[in-house]
Amino acid sequence: MAHLNEQQIGQLRQMLDKRYDELREELHQEVNDRDGYLDVATEAPDPGDASFANLTLDLDNAATTRDVTELHAIEATRVRIEDKTYGTCVDCETAIPFERLKAQLTAERCTPCQEAYEKKHLDAGRGATI
Repeated sequence: MAHLNEQQIGQLRQMLDKRYDELREELHQEVNDRDGYLDVATEAPDPGDASFANLTLDLDNAATTRDVTELHAIEATRVRIEDKTYGTCVDCETAIPFERLKAQLTAERCTPCQEAYEKKHLDAGRGATI
């Protein structure tokens, strides 16, 4: 993290905090919306309504999983900031450029290592990437 100055770290922390708050609000909204769809799914005498409600619940579950995964990534990033490993690639230990960190706040790898990781791990494309 030596390549990041205090101002950059402060800016990244602020961005992380903002995104964390946004995700928590999205999750809160998703839970509230899900309750309404559950009511429709359990009461719906019409198969079309029930099918739509079930599809909506499936999509909400995927969105919730994505948001929770990102919240965990933000929490892990905060730990890396505290232990001064944030901004250092977990694979090659080179500095991750500030611009990349601004674009992908939770980046653990430099771009070349992230590309290599995604080629080796098909599931890696499910989360945030380059």
